[in-house]
Amino acid sequence: MPTQEEMKAALRAYVDGFANGDAESVIALFAEDAVVEDPVGSPELHGLEAIGKFYRDAVDSGARLTLDGPVRGSQGSGAAMAFTIELAALNLTIKAIDVFTFNDAGKITTMRAYWGPDDMSQG
Repeated sequence: MPTQEEMKAALRAYVDGFANGDAESVIALFAEDAVVEDPVGSPELHGLEAIGKFYRDAVDSGARLTLDGPVRGSQGSGAAMAFTIELAALNLTIKAIDVFTFNDAGKITTMRAYWGPDDMSQG
């Protein structure tokens, strides 16, 4: 099981990947059989091919992430972060909390994004 420090470092690398416009560094954090549900309630994305397309599109859109507080670890194989997504091209801001689980190799196995219509604003 990865340590809290390893999981927190992975989530900081996730945010940094967006900041650097580097989708491939974000995708590399995921396990081959990972599942992404963004937002929760939408169809799940299974595997690196679907997840890769999702993150390439997100990074290409110019999305920028800003942490709203420290990344949180757990006593198990999960970590979470609250952050703000800014989509300048759409003049849209989203407040989200993403919850991640990790495998023993430290790769992300699931990512579930919690945000809804009330968490979106123009400007």
